[in-house]
Amino acid sequence: MSSKILIKNIKKLVQTENKPKFKVCGKDMSKVDSIENAYLILKDDLIESFGKMSDLPEIKGIYKSIDASGKFVFPSFCDSHTHLVYAGSREIEYTDKIKGLSYEEIAKKGGGILNSSKILNEISEDELYEQSLPRIKEIISQGTGAVEIKSGYGLTLEGEIKMLKVIKRLKETTPVIIKSTFLGAHAVPAEYKGKQSHYVDLVINEILPKVAEEKLADYIDVFCDKGFFTVEETDRILTAGAKFGLRPKIHANELDYSGGIQIGVKHNALSVDHLEYVGDAEIEALQNTETMPTILPGAAFFLNMPYSPARKMMAAGLPLAIASDFNPGSSPTGNMKLMMSFATVNYKMITEEVINATTINTAYAMGISEITGSISKGKKANVFITKEIPSLEFMPYAYGSNLIETIILNGKIIE
Repeated sequence: MSSKILIKNIKKLVQTENKPKFKVCGKDMSKVDSIENAYLILKDDLIESFGKMSDLPEIKGIYKSIDASGKFVFPSFCDSHTHLVYAGSREIEYTDKIKGLSYEEIAKKGGGILNSSKILNEISEDELYEQSLPRIKEIISQGTGAVEIKSGYGLTLEGEIKMLKVIKRLKETTPVIIKSTFLGAHAVPAEYKGKQSHYVDLVINEILPKVAEEKLADYIDVFCDKGFFTVEETDRILTAGAKFGLRPKIHANELDYSGGIQIGVKHNALSVDHLEYVGDAEIEALQNTETMPTILPGAAFFLNMPYSPARKMMAAGLPLAIASDFNPGSSPTGNMKLMMSFATVNYKMITEEVINATTINTAYAMGISEITGSISKGKKANVFITKEIPSLEFMPYAYGSNLIETIILNGKIIE
């Protein structure tokens, strides 16, 4: 028997689309279509219809009714860049950062990614799953309905496969939409210091074929940046990934003008992420491509790094996505509402722009904007209802407040 949920008397239904689009670019990012005094009908796991309360049709059969008077309804956030499957935590490095050590200096001390790799390789798959599950539940409670999760803390065949199997288990046991990304080239293990090309060979010749054989990844990623992997090495890895049908999503230009954006575009990357260092050449490379520029405000904030030129990119007609980069070292939160606030304050983006950047454009950056990221007939019934709030702008403005009251994923209320 099918089930229905009627959400009625909605103060404002946000990000509505009659003609669904895959992404929003340039000046259009400042526009978000919404309906005041609205209704929304969810049937089973899909959006059935929506509109003004004055046009509410008669509903027959068994259904649940929710009165959203004074409240807003949003499509669930999509978080297109996370590392939330990890072991332990790295708050000691937080103190090192406060004392002035840079990301690269902490990595040279054996901290950073290598620290997480050591811990992860010492625990079982079951332990890793049990540590990761509460993080998934937390981001769901904060309004996220779709998330991309990367490997990259294994840095061995066994460790990478372990991570990807945990991501697969999370896909199977939680209501959130999950995409999996193979990031074997996240850092160079200590035993390969001075022999980086040999580690690249290991990623290409041993780990990648196993990942593909077991169908554990949707995408492939490389940390193409100063002190990590070169453009040439990235080119090799992405070429190998393409042979297995894995489209790239690239860590690019976080630490310097690395060429990561250009190599990402060359390989038709779905997204290039971080982008603290973006100039005219990088913007030109991204124009008229299918690659989504993605900024990670949490990491830039946490590491006290330069802010990506978001306004300049949008002025050039580019789309823009915002993701959390949830990870233990440089952005230990997956709170997308907080990312909206960081983006408004630090990147000078207006509310409508950050809504587009955390819903439809991040859905695009995961390859799922045809099924989620907006309120549109036939899309997934993934939405959240706020508490009573005065305006759209109140969402990023009240940056420390939990404004989400009800979570609905796949047409079911999440308790």
